[in-house]
Amino acid sequence: MIWIVPIAGVFAVLFALYLMWDVLRRDSGNERMKDIADRILEGAKAFIARQYRTIGILAILAAVAIAVLLAVVTKIPPDINGNGLMEGDNADKIGLGWRTAVAFLVGAFCSGLAGVVGMYVSVKSNLRTAAAATKGLGPAVQTAMRGGAVSGFLIVALSLLGVTAMFYAFGGNRSPDLAPFLIVGFGFGASFVALFSQLGGGIYTKAADMGADLVGKVEAGIPEDDPRNPAVIADLVGDNVGDCAGRGADLFESTAAENIGAMILGVVIYLALRDVVPHPEYFVLFPLVVRSFGIFATAIGILSLGAPIPFFRIKESADPMGALNKGYFLAVVLAIAFLALSTKVMLGEGGIQWQYYFFAGLVGILTSVAFVFITQYYTEFKYRPVKDIAHAARTGPATSAVMGISVGFESTFFTAVVIGAALWLAFWLGQQAGIPGVSDVRAGLFGTAVATMGMLMTAAYILAMDTFGPITDNANGVIEMSGNPGDVRRVTDRLDAVGNTTKALTKGYAVGSAGLAAFLLFFAYLDEVVKIAPDSLAMTNTANQLVEVVNLANVKVFVGALLGAMLAFLFSALAIRAVSKTAGAVIEEVRRQFREDPGLMAGTTRPDYARCVDITARAGLREMVLPGIVAVAVPVIVGVVLRQEAMGAFLMVGTISGILLATVLNNSGGAWDNAKKFVESGGMKDESGQVVLKGSTIHAAAVVGDTIGDPFKDTAGPSLHVLVKLLSTITLVLAPIFI
Repeated sequence: MIWIVPIAGVFAVLFALYLMWDVLRRDSGNERMKDIADRILEGAKAFIARQYRTIGILAILAAVAIAVLLAVVTKIPPDINGNGLMEGDNADKIGLGWRTAVAFLVGAFCSGLAGVVGMYVSVKSNLRTAAAATKGLGPAVQTAMRGGAVSGFLIVALSLLGVTAMFYAFGGNRSPDLAPFLIVGFGFGASFVALFSQLGGGIYTKAADMGADLVGKVEAGIPEDDPRNPAVIADLVGDNVGDCAGRGADLFESTAAENIGAMILGVVIYLALRDVVPHPEYFVLFPLVVRSFGIFATAIGILSLGAPIPFFRIKESADPMGALNKGYFLAVVLAIAFLALSTKVMLGEGGIQWQYYFFAGLVGILTSVAFVFITQYYTEFKYRPVKDIAHAARTGPATSAVMGISVGFESTFFTAVVIGAALWLAFWLGQQAGIPGVSDVRAGLFGTAVATMGMLMTAAYILAMDTFGPITDNANGVIEMSGNPGDVRRVTDRLDAVGNTTKALTKGYAVGSAGLAAFLLFFAYLDEVVKIAPDSLAMTNTANQLVEVVNLANVKVFVGALLGAMLAFLFSALAIRAVSKTAGAVIEEVRRQFREDPGLMAGTTRPDYARCVDITARAGLREMVLPGIVAVAVPVIVGVVLRQEAMGAFLMVGTISGILLATVLNNSGGAWDNAKKFVESGGMKDESGQVVLKGSTIHAAAVVGDTIGDPFKDTAGPSLHVLVKLLSTITLVLAPIFI
């Protein structure tokens, strides 16, 4: 069934082009709206060009360093030349070095391209969404979702075709047991670019957002996205370079890294079944195939949104989130059917009980659904957590802030329980498959890999919902700045509130997939180490069998675990501090313009938007470097100094702490944001039963909570998703020098 992979990849590209054509042919509004959208596009393009120029230089330097390190320091390279020589074979060392460096650069390029495409389409779509909002809710929802789906499908296609091309380019057809280990550089390159892209974009967007909100809404008392606010264009640009370009690169590397990790786990089963079943390579190729089927399921889900069918038609009074959920659940149902087909055909040879792997994949799909509902519960203002934060704002910003942090900590319970239950169940199901010649542990591990791939089947739809957020946010800004009537603004306000939830959903989905993938990527690292040095992680169990272990009773291993737990907190501190410093500069600039030009508040003069854009752009590029270097350097130092077993502990504990900390930051930030939206929507009443209005002290307290959450949910939290995957890919790539 491998033929489905190129077909699905090409289909995804063509489908994305169709959606792009469909969005761009729609009404683009009046001249004032076009002028605002052009300013946003100009600022976004300028920042992206500067950012990716810097990231490109760093990526080239990193690729050279990787090639040299692997060629010079590696003691026992894989037998690339097939000559039977291992230790001391310089040809194998050089081959490993250049192949990993090439894969790194290809992954880096694709990750960067994914980010740029996401940003460009988002900017073009927000204008069409704003114009569609003048016609009603249904056209606006469909336009925004199709605009988001363009980047979603292109990112999934780039990931799928990129991994497939590198696999076959590095001998996958001839040596499917070796090629997955040679393409781990692809995932590392994707993670490397995604980290800097998410950091730079996140610093930019939240510094501008905090400056615009604190001075404009709290101090000056003007509405959000008011054209009198000097930071408003920088804020709207930031939505695109952070939430679109950064997240596009983030989710590209997630799908690529998890795909490669699953293929590595399939190698052990391939080796055991080589002489037993007709197509043992199916266990290596299965992740590619099941993701391909997911593309078709998701495309149907996207097309159903707003279709002229009673169940899918979007009514003006309907909840936009309900319409998005209908399309998502249709994609989920179709994904389940395709999962059953692919597991039966590919994993059912030789009497293997394929249905257990189907159920493991079903666990992954249901885990993604669970995270959708968990995130909705903690970030939508119809539920208790967001209402608690809004009500806490009655007594000031301090109580609102404390309640938001409490909500974030509380949300880790369900995150840990769902991920833990999914891993345990998928592992147990895999053990029941009865693969001849394969241990229960290995069969169970492949069950977790199938669950992770099941979760990724609907990735394109989740990506579309993610980009839906900044598109509707920008559309809201365009409507406000262009002076459209209040009924149109009410439509875009509803879309903006839903967009906050969909952005949070994607972060929850990313955390869930990272949690499922953490276990398989951890064992992929152990497999890489054992492949190079078979006895390096071996201990004898009670049955006198050699097993792979990471022994925390060893002091060096314990120290590695401790440093891994620390890294997530240090990295987050550096990212949040960068936002604070940059936001301070924006706040001072906005205050200066209001102070020196009284015509701004009167609306008789135009703010110097370019100055705020320049401040945030320069700071975003400058401040992204330190946390990025720390994230890359610390794992390398730990691996070189403490060696491979301590690196295993560093990887696992660092991943666990990163996942839970990201959950806190994402959900508390999203809840604070929608608590503010709840107040602004008129849903909040004071003690006397009067509706709380914008500009009140309660509203000001909610805005302060929202600004605290800005760097949590859009800078540090999303960057932690990338950090978690970076730890896995960097250990896979550099495992030869840790031994």
